[in-house]
Amino acid sequence: MLLKKSISRRQFLGGAAAAATSFTIVPRHVLGSTGHTPPSEKLNIACVGTGGRGAGNIAEVSSENIVALCDVDDTRAAPIFDKYPKAKKYHDFRVMLEKEDKNIDAVVVSTPDHTHAVASMMAIMMGKHVYCEKPLTHSIYEARRLTEAARQAGVATQIGIQGHAGEGIRLLCEWIWDGAIGPVREVHTWTDRPLGWWPQGIDRPIDTPPVPPTLQWDLWLGPAPDRPYHPAYVPFRWRGWWDFGTGALGDMGIHNFSPIFWALKLGHPRSVEASSSLNRTGRMYDVQNNRIITSNANTETYPSASIVHYEFGARGDMPPVKLTWYDGGLMPPRPKELEESRRLGDDDGGTVFVGDQGTIHAPGYCSASPRLIPESKMKAYKLPPKTIPRSIGHHKEWLEACKGGKPAGSNFDFAGPLTEAVLLGNIAIRTGKKLYWDGPNMKITNVLEANEYVRRQYRQGWRL
Repeated sequence: MLLKKSISRRQFLGGAAAAATSFTIVPRHVLGSTGHTPPSEKLNIACVGTGGRGAGNIAEVSSENIVALCDVDDTRAAPIFDKYPKAKKYHDFRVMLEKEDKNIDAVVVSTPDHTHAVASMMAIMMGKHVYCEKPLTHSIYEARRLTEAARQAGVATQIGIQGHAGEGIRLLCEWIWDGAIGPVREVHTWTDRPLGWWPQGIDRPIDTPPVPPTLQWDLWLGPAPDRPYHPAYVPFRWRGWWDFGTGALGDMGIHNFSPIFWALKLGHPRSVEASSSLNRTGRMYDVQNNRIITSNANTETYPSASIVHYEFGARGDMPPVKLTWYDGGLMPPRPKELEESRRLGDDDGGTVFVGDQGTIHAPGYCSASPRLIPESKMKAYKLPPKTIPRSIGHHKEWLEACKGGKPAGSNFDFAGPLTEAVLLGNIAIRTGKKLYWDGPNMKITNVLEANEYVRRQYRQGWRL
């Protein structure tokens, strides 16, 4: 939600602030704001969301000045609120940003997925640097608009895919670009989530318990459709509900797709198709256990398991590639090159790159070093030079970018298109149909009714 006072003060050119597709933002340093912080000075940071990942993100940027904190749940916020007694405390991020405007240089957004976009956009339109948890947004439309807004505002951005700053992802890129396994035409990546993390494949609860006195339920809902409070949604189980989260694909796919997108220089997929325990018109084949999963008709939560197939076109000298995602305990066929004594993936899933001349096996989101398989090939491979600059640290990248340094590695220019592709998979899961995607025009061309999921409708009183 964008407050009129903030708009007029920053004078968006051409009166286009209300237009979602065309607007110009004046960078803060042009206006003489203190937001263009010299490297020698500390940033003044406001944080939206303090529980869960919020606490972790706040700890990572605590070398700067934490000047304002916002959370809708007093119980979960209490430990962080107590840790920073000098920081101003708020329930509503809109009120916080408006009141603390002159005191804030940057904003960390660690809310549930459904409020990422509205909080981040308000901060960007006020000229603040933004760190946002993954996935960047809840819908494709939000990801596109947020990416454009950040680029035009000239603010420093980063999303919470920590593996993008690691050594493993850099080695993977250097090896693939070196031709270690030849042209890559097939990739398989997976996670076991939501198993043991949060429920999916369930219906909406029918009882309506009272809202805890420490929770601002209306503010927690934000732009999502109105519904009664229930502990089935908070504090963490929101991730599996269509209205609030982005499921296993949004949670871990955004991590696993990051090295794939970077190494293979991917952009918009040409098509996407999914099968899952949600689909009413088809049945899902479990390649690991050679069985059919029973379908169900639940429409409130993501399916308990899914397989999503993406097709990408050729990029320069790289051939077309097929990318397949698995979740809910499903996994790809075990590569014949992987020794029987070695585990396929790790606790965070894994990725297998299949090239014309070999195979690379990587742990979940390439958090550790990838390996050519079998191990004899790895030992025989002459490692190429390390040509990609190494990271100073995931959060440090963003802090330095806020102070005028180079852009952070998982900034919105990278993370926006990545998020769009991930969320397109969720639309395929929801429809159960193969979708052809016109990326530049943000449109599904063959199943027109599926476009209703590209841009979600906000609850009255909220807008991007």
